[in-house]
Amino acid sequence: MPEKAVVLDEQAIRRALTRIAHEIIEHNKGIDNCVLVGIKTRGIYLAKRLAKRIEDIEGKEIPVGNLDITFYRDDLTQKTESGEPLVKGSDIPIDINNRKVILVDDVLYTGRTVRAAMDAIVDYGRPAQIQLAVLVDRGHRELPIRADYVGKNIPTSKSEKIVVQLLEVDEKEKVSIYENE
Repeated sequence: MPEKAVVLDEQAIRRALTRIAHEIIEHNKGIDNCVLVGIKTRGIYLAKRLAKRIEDIEGKEIPVGNLDITFYRDDLTQKTESGEPLVKGSDIPIDINNRKVILVDDVLYTGRTVRAAMDAIVDYGRPAQIQLAVLVDRGHRELPIRADYVGKNIPTSKSEKIVVQLLEVDEKEKVSIYENE
């Protein structure tokens, strides 16, 4: 799969996350009653980065959790050798009832991952509100879902793929467009 273009480098990712942090604070009039929940895998690292930026701006911590949506997917693509779904586990360290839950993910595409994440969140409690923050929105929704906070809109064709690489997982920091073969 050949790389067509790098659309965000390390600095651009940092700037996008800083802007999203400011937007979250402004939209929610602070961070009281808010919790960030990263969708595994890369969403959790983005959520932690957002939490750090929000703490730098507001001077107080925002709780951060992570969510594995494996059993909530309608496609269950990741499987172990035994044919069972690969489950990584979730960790939401705070009661989400009546809180504003801000789901964090790397790429918004069809909306199916976000739908699965909303189903999973509801199993943890009844939040006052669910918001969505994504680093990249590439379009092509199959469900009526939109992000509240977007780092960058990158219109793509269905023959293209957006690849987010983060230092914590990939030892690189960039967002690229690849041509599917």
